[in-house]
Amino acid sequence: MVDYSQQADDYKRIEEAIHFIEDNFKSQPTLEQIADSVHLSKYHFNRIFKRWAGIGPVQFLQFITLDYTKKKLVTSKSILDASLDAGLSGPSRLHDLFVTFDAMTPGDFKKQGDGLKIAYCFCGSPFGECLIATTERGICHFGFVQKENRADALNQLYEAWPGALFCENSQPIDPLINRIFNLDQTDESRPFNILIKGTNFQINVWKALLQIPSGNVVSYQDIAAYIGRPKAFRAVASAIAINPVAYLIPCHRVIAKSGKIHQYRWGSSRKKAIVGWEAAKKMAI
Repeated sequence: MVDYSQQADDYKRIEEAIHFIEDNFKSQPTLEQIADSVHLSKYHFNRIFKRWAGIGPVQFLQFITLDYTKKKLVTSKSILDASLDAGLSGPSRLHDLFVTFDAMTPGDFKKQGDGLKIAYCFCGSPFGECLIATTERGICHFGFVQKENRADALNQLYEAWPGALFCENSQPIDPLINRIFNLDQTDESRPFNILIKGTNFQINVWKALLQIPSGNVVSYQDIAAYIGRPKAFRAVASAIAINPVAYLIPCHRVIAKSGKIHQYRWGSSRKKAIVGWEAAKKMAI
């Protein structure tokens, strides 16, 4: 069992450092300058970073540069194409093996949404505090808490499921969080069940995201082409922007065609952190 409360604490410093790098990238700050920005010695900062990512900060930064992401866009697009050519049965379906969808259309929701029992819980993760909500039919919400504002995170959950009955989960949630962030170690016979609601188009987009392997990125245009709607990339971007289940439905793996990592529901710095973290984990395999 990984201590994600410690990783959540470490992430606060990592996110501050990424903010500093974003604001000062033109001057190419040194490791010491980055460490100073989070009020740590470079040696202490380096230890925290390695504990969080498994690699040092300099190496990590290479994974979120434009040069790197542009190269990954080219290779990942070919993986996505190969998955499509294979009739959705290619090796890129690894993530899909861990997730099963129970999808509700707006019509279904009108019939079944009222009185739905939802249990929620705040907990630590490698990317800060998160809020996870579950029903008898599966996980219906998973998101990150921004600026330590739990009330805002809860309001997003309430607004997404009007008419539901909410209660705070009193059961330990650590085993579930460990499974989410250690997918490669997860027994494939125990997939995550996810209950989502959306239009048919949105659901198709979210399902398509499962085809992107960990450590890879694709563009919004790639996803639009993948679902057979190549001109609808703006609608694809809108659907991705309201993805209700972070990480398990990997919307963070979709970036701009230019290679820039931005436009994330839970902050662009967090998106960069997740992309770099997954690249580091893939390198370690």
